Amino acid sequence: MSPAVLRPSDDSYPPLLKEVDGAPDLWVLGTLERADALAVAVVGTRRATPYGMEVAERLAFELAGRRVTIVSGLARGIDTAAHRGALAAGGRTIAVLGCGIDRIYPPENTRLARAIQDRGAVLTQFSPGTPPLPHHFPGRNRTMAGLSLAVVVVEAPDRSGALITARFAADLGREVLAVPGKITSEASRGPHGLISEGAKLVRDWSDVVQELPNPWRAAVACSLATGTARRPETTSEEGRVLAMLKADEPRHVEALLARAGMTPARLGATLMALEMAGLARQLEGQRWVAIPAIGREA
Repeated sequence: MSPAVLRPSDDSYPPLLKEVDGAPDLWVLGTLERADALAVAVVGTRRATPYGMEVAERLAFELAGRRVTIVSGLARGIDTAAHRGALAAGGRTIAVLGCGIDRIYPPENTRLARAIQDRGAVLTQFSPGTPPLPHHFPGRNRTMAGLSLAVVVVEAPDRSGALITARFAADLGREVLAVPGKITSEASRGPHGLISEGAKLVRDWSDVVQELPNPWRAAVACSLATGTARRPETTSEEGRVLAMLKADEPRHVEALLARAGMTPARLGATLMALEMAGLARQLEGQRWVAIPAIGREA
């Protein structure tokens, strides 16, 4: 299968990453969906403890089961556990490489990469044939942070690529969270340092979701039900935007922007949450319609 090449100017380019200065071109195997904007990165050390592997896999499983896309780096250790947890939940996951799309690294994760293509995407900013050199990984870590609403560090020593990802996330205005561990464990020094600096302490999936900005929390809440979505409060941002939409009269995003009094990024996030909740749908040409409420809870 030949990879697709996405540029920041493409409509199908990941919207969160598009907001990042200097967003790179991407080589992609698998599929990227609009719903992947509800994404959380779960990252950590390659030399993970059994505790860290268990926590990363469970956390990814619980989030992916609630339609949160899990982003990680396909590395040994925590990254591998995160991808596996998402796949076990039947959810979506994105692997970001620090090498060319034709150079899966580490090679023992080749089968895992194929499974990820079936339930998400493997992508990279590096052209085919590029080897996994150490100086490529900071750029890859910035891309992981750019794809995600939040970054969760499970285990990481003081000098770790996972901490670089967390710093990029903070610089981009994304949430930074960390999982505590044993105070005697070298692998927990990084997360404990982040927590002491103000990162949210993570005990389970709900701690992560609580830190997501609205309307993303609402999108997760909708997925917890049996597939039916309650209409948002009329005074909420989602409710106000939904009131502007009609089922039989598409509204262009520029017209919505003029009426909504929101930034483009905020409006885009609100429309995404409405679409994920089954309340709105995007048509060609950046036009939006409401989905009729037949069979939906009031």
